[in-house]
Amino acid sequence: MKQTSEGLFQNPALRSFLVKTRKPLFILVLVLVAPFARPEWLLAGFVVSMVGEFIQLWCFASLDKNSTLTIRGPYTMVRNPMYLGRFFIPFGFLMLLGQWWLLLIYTVVYWKYMDARRTCSRSSARPTTSTAPRCGASCPAGRWPASRWSTGTGRCSRRTTPAATWWAR
Repeated sequence: MKQTSEGLFQNPALRSFLVKTRKPLFILVLVLVAPFARPEWLLAGFVVSMVGEFIQLWCFASLDKNSTLTIRGPYTMVRNPMYLGRFFIPFGFLMLLGQWWLLLIYTVVYWKYMDARRTCSRSSARPTTSTAPRCGASCPAGRWPASRWSTGTGRCSRRTTPAATWWAR
């Protein structure tokens, strides 16, 4: 199952198709879902989606593109917080349907997608982003003094305490 899900999420043809057709697909889904939306969930769904959008905007405002490694704003807590914002925006939209099992399915699919991306970036021979060589999953940037995590090479030490490794997941 894991191989299948990784292959599905990393399929270049599927990704290209979804990128090219994302706007028409969104409009189609919106038209199909609108009759099933529950008005009592409108405010809650809107608030959750706006939290996701706020996280996205905070991330974009904190970026210093193509010049340095970003270590301010939400990037002090996780390597790429935009994924968190991207999780909440559709989650709020799905809340409009008022079906808990849909939210559960979306959460599992998103988790599998993120797991496939994490596995792919760890197994690739070269880093996929400029942050990968300097900030691994077990190096929470900005939480402790750099000397505790530094190996002297500018990279995070892989020899961490179990508590620190758990915290960074």
